[in-house]
Amino acid sequence: QVQLVESGGGLVQPGGSLRLSCVASRTFLSSNDMGWYRQAPGKQRELVAAITTGGSTKYADSVKGRFTISRNNSKNTVYLQMNSLKPEDAAIYCCAAATFSTLALGGADYWGQGTQVTVSS
Repeated sequence: QVQLVESGGGLVQPGGSLRLSCVASRTFLSSNDMGWYRQAPGKQRELVAAITTGGSTKYADSVKGRFTISRNNSKNTVYLQMNSLKPEDAAIYCCAAATFSTLALGGADYWGQGTQVTVSS
C-alpha cells in the first residue's frame, strides 16, 4: 500500500509563496507520473500541475508562470512551488500518482490526504 503525505500548506498573504511537498511511503515516485490537484469549496477538482517520470511538466493555465512542479526521486518527494499567490488559489491541494494521461483526465491511482492553502490578507 502506497501512502502519499502532503505538507507545506498554510496561510499566506496575496503575492506570497508556499512550497508544498508530497512524500511517498516507499520507493515509488521514480516509476510514476505525479500530479497536484486542488479543490476549493463549491468548485470542481482541478489538476494544477503534473510531472512525468522523465521530468516533462504540464500546468493549468491559471497557474502558468507562477507555480513549478518538481520531483526528487532519491527523496521520494514531489514539490509544488507556488509564487505570486492569489486569493483564488486558496483550496485543498492533494498530490496524486497515475499515468500522465490519467492525470490529464482528472483521475489518479493514489491520492494524498491533502493540505490546506489559504490566501488572505
